[in-house]
Amino acid sequence: MSDKQYDSVLVGYADDPRYNDNGELMSWGVRFKDTELQEMIQKYATKRNEQGQGGNLYVTMFMSKNGKACCRVFDPNSAAAKEKRAAKAEAKEEQTSDLPF
Repeated sequence: MSDKQYDSVLVGYADDPRYNDNGELMSWGVRFKDTELQEMIQKYATKRNEQGQGGNLYVTMFMSKNGKACCRVFDPNSAAAKEKRAAKAEAKEEQTSDLPF
């Protein structure tokens, strides 16, 4: 088994992609029930700051390895997302500590 940690959660399969006459991908969609959407908002919405910014859901549409259209949502509370934020903050601290003044 792989030890790879993911920062997103698979929501499920999406509608089949739609292509134009030239075979180019035009679009595809995903449908959520109201209960699924409420659960996603409660679990996966980003935190709001003092200015009211945040509260976002990041949904990604992608094709699986077997060719199925899928949808995933970013989980800001996942271990992988927390590690990425910590590494980014550490890199920012290192960058500012190098300043001579």
